[in-house]
Amino acid sequence: MASDHAGRTVGISLSSATLITIYGGSGFIGRHVVRALAKTGARMRIAVRRPELAGFLQPLGGVGQITAVQANVRFPDSLLAPAKGADAVINLVGILAPSGRQTFKAVQDEGARHVAEAARAAGARAFVHMSAIGADASSPSIYARTKEAGEAATKEVFPDAVILRPSVVFGPEDEFFNRFAALARLSPALPLIGGGKTKFQPVFAGDVAKAVMASLTGKASAGSVYELGGPEIMTMKDVMQRVLAYTMRRKWLVKLPFSLAKLQGAILQLLPNPPLTLDQVRLLERDNVVSEAAKLDNRTLEGLGITDPVAVEAVVPDYLEQYRPKGQFSDYQP
Repeated sequence: MASDHAGRTVGISLSSATLITIYGGSGFIGRHVVRALAKTGARMRIAVRRPELAGFLQPLGGVGQITAVQANVRFPDSLLAPAKGADAVINLVGILAPSGRQTFKAVQDEGARHVAEAARAAGARAFVHMSAIGADASSPSIYARTKEAGEAATKEVFPDAVILRPSVVFGPEDEFFNRFAALARLSPALPLIGGGKTKFQPVFAGDVAKAVMASLTGKASAGSVYELGGPEIMTMKDVMQRVLAYTMRRKWLVKLPFSLAKLQGAILQLLPNPPLTLDQVRLLERDNVVSEAAKLDNRTLEGLGITDPVAVEAVVPDYLEQYRPKGQFSDYQP
């Protein structure tokens, strides 16, 4: 999937004279990207739907270094002012489940095009678009199909854009290990959808932020797609067993066929904040790991100069302590 632009790099220098606009910068990955960029002195505009909820980012930088502004990827005109004068633009906007007018198509397909158009109109010299491993026009998952459509739109509008596809991203605020740990605290059993055989390559949010930095500063080939995976490949069963070990819980692991899981997802997705959706079950039908093609082309973390990625074991036990029977006072033995 390397672009015709591969081999040529486009980058900027990061300093107090640099202005970077980050769409969706107040999300899970966003806070790690902002923290990493703040250390360089670069100024940032955090373009989000609810800027009043992004104030927690300001202490990550100096006075006036980080400013939250209003923008909504569903409304192209709202994206122009935040990008004006920016040296680089980063698009981190994405959703795990649709809600009202925030549909996969509106946010991850059309929204990606709108952000790329704003970056082009502003004359930005570098553009980084966050996608996901599994983005595929032929996927049974709407999430995956719209991720691929967003990539295609981004490349069409801004050919030099660097696209990053992480596997499952973990970190203190993640919705992966935290979600299963919360379930382990409440439920007598944990489901192994499809038998728990789906493979993941969890990547630390801090390493994804490093990949964004590398992409901005010319360490990535212009117009290329990089796949980001951590040092370990785990099956869903491995993930559940780790969660139980880290939270000091003993629960049954129950195999749940895809057919039954789809039925369950179709019902649960009707809830306001669904724990599982039909689309998420469809995503689990395919492995979520770095492809052999990406490895051969060096379009990986290592290809971006990140040679010692953080392992699950190094950080996840610490932030899952809240789910242990006695919390931080539990006598956890690694």
